[in-house]
This record gives sequence, C-alpha cells and structure tokens, in this order.
Amino acid sequence: MSTADSINPDEAAFFGRLAADWWNPKGTSAMLHRITPVRVAHIRAEALAHFGLDAKSRRPLSGLSALDVGCGAGLMAEPLARMGSATTAIDAAPENIEAARSHAEGQGLGIDYRCIAVEDLAATGAQFDLITCLEVVEHVAGRDAFFAAIARLLKPGGLAVFSTPNRTPASWAVVIAGAEHVTRSIPKGAHDWNRFFTPAELAEALRNAGLNPTEPAGLSWRPGRGFFIGGDVSVNYFLSATRA
Repeated sequence: MSTADSINPDEAAFFGRLAADWWNPKGTSAMLHRITPVRVAHIRAEALAHFGLDAKSRRPLSGLSALDVGCGAGLMAEPLARMGSATTAIDAAPENIEAARSHAEGQGLGIDYRCIAVEDLAATGAQFDLITCLEVVEHVAGRDAFFAAIARLLKPGGLAVFSTPNRTPASWAVVIAGAEHVTRSIPKGAHDWNRFFTPAELAEALRNAGLNPTEPAGLSWRPGRGFFIGGDVSVNYFLSATRA
C-alpha cells in the first residue's frame, strides 16, 4: 500500500475488507448501488454540457479520457467505460482493485485499474479530460496533497466531479445514525462526521488547488421518488470544478 500523504491506511484497509461484497446490491454497498444511477445521470449531464457532447449518443464520452479516483470495485468506472471514455480507475486498497478487475473482465470492459495514490499517478505526468471522485474526499488524510494532485491530473479545459456528504445535523442523522446504525445500508464505522466537508470548504480547497468550482447540486431522497438531484445540499452534494 502506498505511503502517500493523501492515503489513510486504516481507511484503505477498512474498505479493502469489503471488496468481495462490493457488487452485491443487497450487501454492504447497498446504498452505493441505490445512488449509482443518479450519479451516472448527473455526471453524464455535466460532461455533456461542459464538453458540448451529443446527448443522443449511446457512447457520448467517446474520445475523452476519464479517471475515477477512489474507485472501489468499479461501480462508477464501469458506467464511464460504457459511455465510451478511455477509463482509468485508482484505489488505495489492492483488494478493491482485484475485485474491480475481475468484474470488469466478466463484463468485457477494458478499464485500466491501478492500485496507486493520486500523488503517484500525477507524478507520471498523466492527465485526463474527466475526473470523478465520489464519496472519497471525506476519507482522505493529506487533503492539500490530494487536491493538488487532482488539479495536476486534470487537463486544461477538463472537468472534475466530486460528491461527498455535507457536515450538518441532517447528514449526521441520515448518514451516521440512519444508514450506518439503523438500516445498515452503509457499513458501520465507514464515516467520521467531523471530516465531512461543507460545500464552501470543498470549494475553497479546490480553489486553493487551482481549480474553479461551480455551484453545488444536492443529492436528496423522497418517498415515492427515490434519490434525485435538486437544490437541497444538507445531506449530500455534488460539486464540479474546471481547470482553465
């Protein structure tokens, strides 16, 4: 496992222990399976608007390179590849990368999975048109190093899309008390509420790294509707950023 500043070894080991169950929609990653379709739709819409892509295309990301940071077992990397991008995906836990490779091979998808830290990947000079970083920043150790590496990995004119829980009483009630302790749709102990970013804090971190954040979009849930994108950022939100 890398000793890069951004990686928290305990966090990587925690999620690595879940690798074998990651693709089970009723298992420890049940919540991720429920929100993935909404994530994919939002990222697709952001990419279409930013790059001026064809909304009618079945593979609208063709011709673009994409990087999924903190990919787990590939729940976002696989849709990115299916949308046509040349996809690279990285994670700090080797168990996750092994599970991701195995699943992608079974789906006939050619995804470049690597067990590597963002700093180490950035040091290679690699750059990408589109970067996704979903439910990751709250687990990062060296935050300044992490965001600086993301900025180096993003091509000029590129787009990065982040998602993360907000640090509010509502997020504690929903994510910690509800999802971790009551419904168990998120593994117990997966989050430290004190390390959640508010939208303003995440936007500041991105600006400090040389990126230009846009307005956040909230991820919400309502009975009878399920998960959807809206203006309520009190529990979880997306924040996109560009590089000039």
